[in-house]
Amino acid sequence: MCGIVAMFSQGGTLRRERLAAAVSSIEHRGPDGEGLWLSPDEKVGLGHRRLSIIDLETGAQPISDDDGRVIVVNGELYDFERIRERLQQAGHRFRTDSDSEIALHLFAEHGSGCFPHLRGEFAFALFDPNLKVLFAARDRFGIKPLFYAQHDGVLYLASEIKALFAAGVPARWDLESYWDRGFLLRDRTLYAGVHQVPAGYALIATEYGVRLERYWDFSYPAAEDSTLETSRQSEQERVAELRRLLDESVGLRLRADVPVGVYLSGGLDSCTVLGLAARLHNAPVDAFTLSFEDISSGNPVFDEGDIAREMAESTGSHLHLLRVSQKDLADSFADAVRHGETICINAHGAAKFLLSRMVRDHGYKVVLTGEGADEVFGGYAPFRQDMLRHNNEGQDPDTLQRLLAMLEDTNAVSSLVMAEEDPEAAGWLRRELGFEPAHLAALRPWMSQLSRLCRDGFGEMHYETMIDRWLVHLGNTAHLAAIEPVHASMYLWSKSMLVSYILVNLGDRMEMAHSIEGRVPFLDHHLVDRVTQWPVHTKIRGITEKHILREAVRDVLTDTVYRRQKHPFTSPPSTAETDGALFTLAQDTLRSRQMADQPFYDPAKVSHFLDKLKGLPPGPRLGADALVMEILSLATLQGCFSPSA
Repeated sequence: MCGIVAMFSQGGTLRRERLAAAVSSIEHRGPDGEGLWLSPDEKVGLGHRRLSIIDLETGAQPISDDDGRVIVVNGELYDFERIRERLQQAGHRFRTDSDSEIALHLFAEHGSGCFPHLRGEFAFALFDPNLKVLFAARDRFGIKPLFYAQHDGVLYLASEIKALFAAGVPARWDLESYWDRGFLLRDRTLYAGVHQVPAGYALIATEYGVRLERYWDFSYPAAEDSTLETSRQSEQERVAELRRLLDESVGLRLRADVPVGVYLSGGLDSCTVLGLAARLHNAPVDAFTLSFEDISSGNPVFDEGDIAREMAESTGSHLHLLRVSQKDLADSFADAVRHGETICINAHGAAKFLLSRMVRDHGYKVVLTGEGADEVFGGYAPFRQDMLRHNNEGQDPDTLQRLLAMLEDTNAVSSLVMAEEDPEAAGWLRRELGFEPAHLAALRPWMSQLSRLCRDGFGEMHYETMIDRWLVHLGNTAHLAAIEPVHASMYLWSKSMLVSYILVNLGDRMEMAHSIEGRVPFLDHHLVDRVTQWPVHTKIRGITEKHILREAVRDVLTDTVYRRQKHPFTSPPSTAETDGALFTLAQDTLRSRQMADQPFYDPAKVSHFLDKLKGLPPGPRLGADALVMEILSLATLQGCFSPSA
């Protein structure tokens, strides 16, 4: 895991000090070394910050080959030893023992067709002087970040947006992107002119311009083909196949030249990773978890410490437990937002920031995480809503209504993720997609509430406009109407919330803030390519999510975890106690200069909103937590980067 920077001039020469400043700004991603390279004509620059995990002695970057190609890589490429041996037999000469170098030689061998040979979490930038092309790419799921901007005739790429700002790209808000929630989708961000290389895409830059090319996407079968798939394998065969794929994915991610730990909560996903890692590892595994103090004490929705402890004991793992208070979250909130560079709707990002710091303080550089399982196996409550409403052929209507009521009752954070459908508001979406995914319906009341706090004259959030632009921005969405509704819903979530929120605020950016590499076994494309082909009923049964995953790993779970339903990782709400540290932070920040300088929300309206919250009873007040956190994070970003409107 590392941090990378690339610059490509289509005109004048580059300034080395700008490259150095960009690389220095992301030192936290790689404290073990720095490398800079400028082409002889000074029109191409590559920079690297190194976190040494594989090949501790000779793995410094940038790396070059005998033909003058140069590469910088962030992430891990698994099964690299086998690929390296094959390339050596074909005549390639390697200069390091690192996994990163195979990307350089695979490009020399296959060009843009190198991706079928790359397995892992990665982002890289490569310059080929013979083709005069800068070739960059991001992994299939967007686990590793890669941003770019064009400014004054120079293309800039970097692992984090702050490196683009350090290189000279101006910091400006993208008002339209924020109003349309476009920063959650594909290639947009909160900042004007700053884009993401989309997950599963390559960027190709030449003297004639810049273009993006997709090399991978989720491949859900058409509904009729999914029905045929049901008869091709028995459930026992699928369970056995999934277990083999999981064992392989976890086993590959345990490979490192430094110790590897596991993030552990009380949920199925992280417990699965720990259970499998404990079986595959030749020594007890170190597991890291956190427990929320203050109002969450004894509440299993937020405090999963007892469940995690039971799981760690059952696997013989060493458990390291961090107790986090509301004051701890408040004290770390600004740092977490600065590293995430985007909004957050809960203080869970700050919690993950603190957990990663504990991992570093214990001397670890690598952890396995459970992110991605909900997207692959249908874990979130909205997917279960979609299953009951739209994948329900042949089921008794009374039973469906009973199950929907049970889902509402058992989903402890339903105010964040569940909403009623509105046929009139979603008529155009139904015509385009065939139905309204529950997770999109949940945005409608949220955006309506936020709109009431907007500044006059700066526009408003319109759900219909946002969805329309989303679908246009995704490109050809005709295939979504042909696949199972739940699969369509999962696809849209994976293209938005997963890549631009979960893998940021709960993944890479909070981990790399403390030089920790997070590895994600559930987002292995060999596993995902297979599971996407299986029918929805293998993933969701009634109101029980991730059915086939539970069965595949039942022997490594405690009975508590096996039977437990999904609880998203959230910290206790800031609005739970109006005299608590988090709500006090919100009160202070949202009445400060930072709030006055941001262009989105009217400070007077927000202050009035906060005053009203203090007088509400606990129930209605809790529903406002996500709104408060979103506006607080925007004001915090204003203070961090001072972007102009």
